[in-house]
Amino acid sequence: MKICVVGGGAAGMMAAVTAARNGAETVLIESNEKLGKKIYITGKGRCNMTNFCSPQTFLTNVVTNQKFLYGSINLFPPEKTVEFFNSLGLATKTERGDRVFPLSDKASDVTKTLEKELTRLGCDIKLNTKVKSIDINNGKIVSLTTTSGIVLCDKVILACGGASYAATGSDGNGFSLAKSVGHTVTNLYPSLVDIKTKEDYSLAGLSLTNVNISIIDKSGKTIFSQFGEALFTHDAISGPIILTASAYINKQNINDFTIAVDLKPALTNEILDARILRDFSINSNKTFKNSLNGLLPERLISVIIEVTKINPDKKVNQITAEERAVLVKTLKNFTLTAVKLGDLNTAVVTSGGVSVKEINPKTMQSKLIENLYFSGEMIDVDAVTGGFNLQIAFSTGYAAGLYAATEK
Repeated sequence: MKICVVGGGAAGMMAAVTAARNGAETVLIESNEKLGKKIYITGKGRCNMTNFCSPQTFLTNVVTNQKFLYGSINLFPPEKTVEFFNSLGLATKTERGDRVFPLSDKASDVTKTLEKELTRLGCDIKLNTKVKSIDINNGKIVSLTTTSGIVLCDKVILACGGASYAATGSDGNGFSLAKSVGHTVTNLYPSLVDIKTKEDYSLAGLSLTNVNISIIDKSGKTIFSQFGEALFTHDAISGPIILTASAYINKQNINDFTIAVDLKPALTNEILDARILRDFSINSNKTFKNSLNGLLPERLISVIIEVTKINPDKKVNQITAEERAVLVKTLKNFTLTAVKLGDLNTAVVTSGGVSVKEINPKTMQSKLIENLYFSGEMIDVDAVTGGFNLQIAFSTGYAAGLYAATEK
């Protein structure tokens, strides 16, 4: 049996390895000059390969179409991903939040490990080759027309990625191929992306650690809340919490949300007020603008002064209880107005894709064309940050490769 895998990213390489291991003659077609191009930039070049948690915990971190992934995540859970790479000689380590990385901290080692196994298995790797069309006869795929010629095949696995970071090869071509054979592609949205804000406080580069960020809708309801790290850019707020938050609001009107930053989440309003009073008593002769160094990063002080409207030159021993209450409220609820999400080309993943209603969740087989399978970011599934999206690629790639090779 000859299986053609279209796309040499995480999902495609896993699908090709699995198909070859199960006896299929495997061809891997990649439009780039090398495999795993997007892997190289994941985890800031370190590659957060997976999240070492149970399948049950894993699924709670899936934002879109959680139930669809139940079969593949249980078939090939994070534990098996780690075992798979360890068995091929890639040592791994688990860091805070159960995030798994190569011990070397080199994303390239993940790609090299997969590529080495593909070579060992005799997989035919065709680089710099783009699939132009899927050729169907009597309801079945018979060949692929590529920029390098026609490739005959018995089965096809589409693992072309989404539409984010087009420079890595995720240019949306896979969605065009899926549509060309009758599949539905849902609306595409950027996910795991920064949030542009109305306010410009010139805080680019400022990192906030140990803060709590909430996303509040117009009615005052908290849509999302998480403790962790955030980062200001020249026109947006980013960082792990914000990227995760974007996954929960990317399909809605972004102008309906405000971002509330609790700069002192470990302290209640009362304890924070007592802390401020203590600082003021120690620095009783200092001005307000010179009294906040122990409480805030230096670059944030002028912003807090601007928001509270407290006279920066006022001596702290003259600051009223009402002014202190405003300061406490601002530190516990520093708000920003969301105006726009970063675009698809800067998003870590694409939310949306081939409709899960048209794919068998166990086998990743198309319900429309019996010898077509899907895997990875092409499918309308996505998760939060922390290694979950790469694991989805590995799990769906494994399922597609296994069932494509073993089912008649």
